[in-house]
Amino acid sequence: MDQLPFIPDHIYNRRKDIHALYGGNWQGGICPSSKYPYIFIFTGKSGQQHGYEDGWDNPNVFTYTGEGQKGDMAFIKGNLALKDHIANGKRVFLFESHTKGFVKFICELEFFDVDYFETPDSSGNMRIGIKFFFKRKDAIVNVQPAYFESQEFQQVLEHTEDWHIKPNKTERVGLVTSRVGQGAYRKRIIHRWEYKCAVTGFDKLEVLIASHILPWAKSDNNQKLDVHNGILLSPTYDALFDRELISFENSGKIILSNKIEPLAFQKVGVTGKEQIKNLSESNFEYLEKHRELFNLRH
Repeated sequence: MDQLPFIPDHIYNRRKDIHALYGGNWQGGICPSSKYPYIFIFTGKSGQQHGYEDGWDNPNVFTYTGEGQKGDMAFIKGNLALKDHIANGKRVFLFESHTKGFVKFICELEFFDVDYFETPDSSGNMRIGIKFFFKRKDAIVNVQPAYFESQEFQQVLEHTEDWHIKPNKTERVGLVTSRVGQGAYRKRIIHRWEYKCAVTGFDKLEVLIASHILPWAKSDNNQKLDVHNGILLSPTYDALFDRELISFENSGKIILSNKIEPLAFQKVGVTGKEQIKNLSESNFEYLEKHRELFNLRH
């Protein structure tokens, strides 16, 4: 393994310790070095004002928003450099904002996949953005990018509880754009739940369904593409969850509807003892809203 030029979790003066030594634009988010085969990428909360949202979907997969503050993003400049960094022999280093002028080195990353998503630009206008999927250097990811492109799997990804609802004329324009973003969004859900059913651990992706916790029709624009509003489920659990016949406590414990006999649940393999083990606090607000819908049925 090539030696790292930076120490993980170490704080660096961005201008003096990085760009003065290695080159590259000290103000940009994607900064190819002018002196070394390095590309520096920077993430932080300040980017959210321009529609940038980055984060670890699981311990090995980091999603990163491409550059471009206005209009649709394109594979030019820094975006192109990131997409082709392996072929061009470049190394990618991730830094996180710390305090003004200082950043923390996180790790070295490798390109894994890329897709499109819908996001506002710095003027608040909706546009198509680029979402990069990076993996930690030398980490093993349990699914290959090519798998997402298979026709069978695309049919599974296209499932969502409300596609059958015909949009009105105003909604139709936005829906065309938002569907472009479903590729990146659903990939993020699959990475977030680490390629297995959130309830059972079943890991055959070709039959698992990536769905919203708070239904699409009841979500605002941010909630529709918030990865924390997504869950990966086996078909039986997805069907019951979609119809608010089961829900989950914040502890992950399953809740069964009293509109179905316990024996009927057992016949489809639902015992009432199931529990989701890796919920995050960010999932809680959506589960609370789902439980409200669940309670309306009783």
